[in-house]
Amino acid sequence: MKFTKLMLSASAVMLSLGAASVNADVKVGMITTLSGGGAGLGIDVRDGFMLAVEQSDVEGLSVVIEDDQRKPDIAVQLADKMIQSEKVDVLTGIIWSNLAMAVVPSATAQGKFYLSPNAGPAALAGKGCNANYFNVAWQNDNLHEGAGAYANQAGYSKSFVLAPNYPAGVDALNGYTRTFSGEPAGKILTKLGQKDYAAEIAQIRASDADSVFFFLPGGMGISFLKQYANSGLELPLIGPAFSFDQGILQAVGDAALGVKNTSQWNKDIDIPANMAFVKSFQEKYGRLPSLYASQGFDTANLLLSAMQVADVKDQDAFRTALKAADFESVRGDFAFASNQHPIQNIYVREVVKEGDVYTNKIIGTALTEHSDIYAADCNL
Repeated sequence: MKFTKLMLSASAVMLSLGAASVNADVKVGMITTLSGGGAGLGIDVRDGFMLAVEQSDVEGLSVVIEDDQRKPDIAVQLADKMIQSEKVDVLTGIIWSNLAMAVVPSATAQGKFYLSPNAGPAALAGKGCNANYFNVAWQNDNLHEGAGAYANQAGYSKSFVLAPNYPAGVDALNGYTRTFSGEPAGKILTKLGQKDYAAEIAQIRASDADSVFFFLPGGMGISFLKQYANSGLELPLIGPAFSFDQGILQAVGDAALGVKNTSQWNKDIDIPANMAFVKSFQEKYGRLPSLYASQGFDTANLLLSAMQVADVKDQDAFRTALKAADFESVRGDFAFASNQHPIQNIYVREVVKEGDVYTNKIIGTALTEHSDIYAADCNL
């Protein structure tokens, strides 16, 4: 591997590498959250993506990275600058679904490829799908559908459900209730970024729930878990991996131990590609990789695999190469459904403590080779 250019600033990074590929000039614009609430998610996506780039022998790839500050208007401004001034070929990086909805339709309408390493709103998976939009992570509902399936396996029949009031939160509640065979004991859409959950916990206490499903990513999940643990409530918690991620767990501590959550990835998936990824990520960054880091890593490797066989300027050929997904995913077998969202297993994980580190271990499978219901509405 040969580094031919590296420029660093507070808001942008550019990296070029040298070796062999079909196209010697592919420019990627990464817009992600690197400051404020949720910055850990964007940092992990960035670090996973750049680790794959550094490990590659593909030449001619440059990456421009910018901080969206978790603000839709900033994300739109950055996308416009990258498309019009930076002349990027591919966009990636967005964490939040409301930002994705502000950026992706415009970017694809301008003929740019967008590879999502995280956000997967329903509106972009069905009728709003686009030939230049690929989601490498999941459709938003997927992990929540897995949680509902797990709740059935565990014998729960009345779950109290809550999530923030934005596209991914609505998708979360829809996904959980779609597969959950019981009935909600209560339902709340909280404020995005909310930190005080006393009122919600009081409503849970007053309900006849036998379990609690929640989707509260980033700092929202940290706040809720700590407050729930201090409330004295003992109803079992269920959630997607986003509320039990590697960074979140260290902040929550013992309050998360034993909680079951769902994910398409975990560090103990016993395949060579994943074992190598976990080891190399720890060596480079000094921490365990998260779900988000794994998604950034897979997104970069998907892009690199397409670069090996097609020129990005030949959009039909490059699109076909992306659709083939001919790379070694850290999840194992990887394939796209007709709407260019993954077909994959959704696992059940349990929060455990390994030495001084809080982490997850896989204890079962909630859904096998699972896709999403919106593919039927996509005309690709």
